[in-house]
Order: sequence, then structure tokens, then C-alpha cells
Amino acid sequence: MLCIYLISTDPFFNLAVDEYLLKNREDEFLVLSVNDPSVVIGKHQVAHRETDTAFVAGNNIPVIRRISGGGAVFHDSGNLNFSFILNSSEGKQIDFRKYTLPVINFLAGLGVEARFEGKNDLKVDGLKISGNAEHVFRNRVLHHGTLLFGSDLASLRASLRKDTSAYITKAVSSNPSSVMNLAARIPGMSMNGFVTAMFEYFTGMKGNTIVNLSPPEREEIEKMALSKYRSWDWNYAYGPPYDLERSLLFQGKSIHLRLRVMDGFIHECITDGSSAKKELCARLTGLRHMPEDIKKVLIAEGMDVAELEVYDFF
Repeated sequence: MLCIYLISTDPFFNLAVDEYLLKNREDEFLVLSVNDPSVVIGKHQVAHRETDTAFVAGNNIPVIRRISGGGAVFHDSGNLNFSFILNSSEGKQIDFRKYTLPVINFLAGLGVEARFEGKNDLKVDGLKISGNAEHVFRNRVLHHGTLLFGSDLASLRASLRKDTSAYITKAVSSNPSSVMNLAARIPGMSMNGFVTAMFEYFTGMKGNTIVNLSPPEREEIEKMALSKYRSWDWNYAYGPPYDLERSLLFQGKSIHLRLRVMDGFIHECITDGSSAKKELCARLTGLRHMPEDIKKVLIAEGMDVAELEVYDFF
């Protein structure tokens, strides 16, 4: 297995690395990385449903869709990401227990007893330390996961939407769990020390070799990061259709809306009541379901729009 530690902390680039190596190489890989603050959602999720739109927008935290399924995960400098890209026989690719076992063994060497629980989590004393997801491409499988070491748990909780009941959709939902940082169980170890220990654990195994991305590979990955992982079309429009029902106070008046969103755009806005409310719905129809788009149109119509009022539409 070829082992790569990415110096990059760019989550767009690092997610593109996984897809590029999965689809363009035949070797098996372990990739370790640490990302700048971001929320990474599963392939079949609705971005606004999984994230607190006001918090992530206000704190410049990007929301990025990955190619694997599963739920939303918060990334930052205290979270270690690992990816196994392996060849596998047809029908045997999906095996969360198998691919998390080496990570469990690594943690055991540090004195941490982690257990595989539920569908795809690693937990310590019932608290989640790792979420995992997989994606199959032909005879290859991408298994990637996270390890919470010293993450900002307050930002983690604030980034993820707590009440999703207003969203009506068949999209995959996240499974919120109580979490903990591994640093509390490994006294005296820094984040850098933790990353180094995991990399050395795997590179010390017989047959494993340290490699780096070549300049041509980096160039192709940068192109993929720009065209796909940085794009609104992938991160927001790709998600499944959804309805959003909101009862909100808009400019001092109570209003109930039902937004029907498909491919990221508001295809229909339904409301009962006055002609003014229906006129508001007409203005929203056809917009991207994004704060900046809604705010821009409402301001253009001469409405006094506060930031918090705009986020009431999410």
C-alpha cells in the first residue's frame, strides 16, 4: 500500500485527491490529511438541511459534498482524515468493520480502546470519535473516515442543524451522536504527534511505502477541485429535491411558506393569505435557494431585509 500524507489543508483539494486516486490509479493507498474548517456532507444529502446555514455562512465555513454516502461531518485542524483506497472483489467492497479494524488497532497501541458501533462509527465509552463512509468504483473501494483529536466541538455542534423537521425530503439524514476528542484520552500528545504516530504506524507495516503526488497529478487534482468540489452545482444543486415549510415573522407580519426546491432552485413557492404574500412568493420562484440570492432580490424590491430574516428562509 502506498502511503501519502497531504501537506494541503484545503478541503476542496483533499477531497479531490480521494476521487482522483480511486478512479485514475490501480495502486492501493492510505491518505492522511487535516482540513481547514469545513462541513463535508454525504453524496445524497441536502446541504441546507444538514448545516446551520446562518452559522456556516457567517463564519465562512464551506459546505462540500463528497462522493461517498453517509452523514455530515465537521472538519477542522483538530480532526484527522484517513482514506483507504483499495482493490476488492465484486460484492465484497462494502465492509466498514474490515476497513476500520486497522484504525482500531492503531488506537489500541496508544492505549485507547475504540469499538465499532452502529453502521459506521468508532466510539470510545459510547462517545463517537470517528464517522466513516464508503464509495465503490468498479473493482475499487474508497473508505474514508475522521478521527476527532482536538476539534472545536462548539463549532462542530453549531455548524450542524439541530432541528431538521421543516425539511421534507427523501434525502439521507445524518445521525447525530455525542462526541469526544481523543486528546482527552492521550495525555501529553499533540495533534501533530497524533498525525505522525498514525502515519508511522502504517508506513512501518511490511510492504507499505511513502509516496507523494506527482506534479502532473497535482495539476489534474487542482482542476477537479475547481470544476467540481468548489462548484455550487456539486455542493448544493446536486442534492435531492426537498420541500421547506416555514412559519416566520417577515417585516413584522406572520407568513407561512412552502418552498419546493429542485436542483438547488426554488421551483415553487406556496403561501396562503394576502396578495402581498403571494407576490413575495412570486419573487422567490426561480431563485437559487441561497441566502445571497434571496437577499439580493428582496433588497432590489425595496424591502428592508435584516440578515436574520434572510436566514429564516432556510
